Amino acid sequence: MQFDIKRGHGGALEGDGLKKLIEEKLGPVTVEGDKLVTSFGATTRFEAQLLSKTSMEVSTQSDKNASPEAMMESNKKYNAFMEAATGFSAKERSKRMQKKAKEGKL
Repeated sequence: MQFDIKRGHGGALEGDGLKKLIEEKLGPVTVEGDKLVTSFGATTRFEAQLLSKTSMEVSTQSDKNASPEAMMESNKKYNAFMEAATGFSAKERSKRMQKKAKEGKL
């Protein structure tokens, strides 16, 4: 899924910035082509790719059999990373996605 990045946040993610942020918030990272890949808690695969200073692509896969506690912890880590990366809270990201869906841009 593609996410917008708040003005002023994209520059910090360029170069090794996104990789360093993932390592800080989520754990060790491997590079697969132009995607950064990691796993944490109930999230078995997390992929991120910086598309431009204003957008990034993120996809996740989760362990459906993980405990509720592990899922909650993974969700907290994911939201902390996404807020640090995009500059938008979970609520703001949700509103932006809903607006794009209504406009037919998804």
